[in-house]
Amino acid sequence: MADKDSKKGEAKNPAIAKTLNKVEERLDMGERSDSVAEGLANVAKASELLSSVWTLPPGQLLRFHHDTKVAELDGDSTPGFDGNKEDAERFIGISSAEIARYQRLMYANGVKGSRRRLLIVLQGMDASGKGGIVRHVFSQGDPMGMHYHGFGAPKGEELDHDYLWRIKRELPKNGWIAIFDRSQYEDVVMPHVHRTYPEEVWRPRYDEINRFELQLVSDGCAIIKIFLVVSKEEQKRHFLSRLDDPTKYWKFDPSDLEARERWDDYMDAWQEVFVKTSTEQAPWYLVPADNRWYSRAVVSELLRNTLKNMNMIWPPLEVDADEMRRRLNDM
Repeated sequence: MADKDSKKGEAKNPAIAKTLNKVEERLDMGERSDSVAEGLANVAKASELLSSVWTLPPGQLLRFHHDTKVAELDGDSTPGFDGNKEDAERFIGISSAEIARYQRLMYANGVKGSRRRLLIVLQGMDASGKGGIVRHVFSQGDPMGMHYHGFGAPKGEELDHDYLWRIKRELPKNGWIAIFDRSQYEDVVMPHVHRTYPEEVWRPRYDEINRFELQLVSDGCAIIKIFLVVSKEEQKRHFLSRLDDPTKYWKFDPSDLEARERWDDYMDAWQEVFVKTSTEQAPWYLVPADNRWYSRAVVSELLRNTLKNMNMIWPPLEVDADEMRRRLNDM
């Protein structure tokens, strides 16, 4: 089953196409710049121009506020983006290339001792598109400097430790990006919904997680927390497609239907998570995800801007270049 496209058949947005053309021109200028500093300035300008395809920034539109109700959000909506699937895919292609550029820049600084790094937390109900986001948004990234980890139910050695133990093991190293498919928040939501632990065990975890994330941010680790909001109707479409396509049988698990039966309980539990843990240092973004092209474009925008706003430059050479050339010529 192809990705759902609620705007299929509509013409491309000419204003978005014009802006993307200008972005590509600016990036070409960056490639032809006379200096590294000028090249970085052109790249930053191109990124700002790229953001102008949004009528309002996703970071502003989709950030959780305490009057936001996750159960009332429309998974089929595309806030801030007036284009269609084709526009979004072109945007993602350009943005992904810039993410890869900034990723290499952060990695280079990490090698030289910078504490800058990035953690991306992806959450959502089953079939909300977490895996697709990783494949599309990071399609041009360098595997050296990126770490992906999916968290399931704790087992084995994990059960012998505090719930944050396995999380800490997978955190990004200096200069790296880590992507978590599910996270420490499962250790709040699951016992909340299924009562696997007493409330006095899991409820204090809100404050523990807030302190944990504040420590990370204070130490140079940026955090982007995303919850993909998929509708029950769209989830059903994806579940049925897994049963109809032999290449997707492996994705189907009966436990997905058990979670679906308790949809309202999960929404209530996640609502409390957002209220308790969307902080100034590590806010939550609630992203409509029925249209996969839209949610991927949003994540790409949030990620690229986070990296750009680190204001990194290439590390300087720490040796005498002329002396190194002389030594090389003598070898």
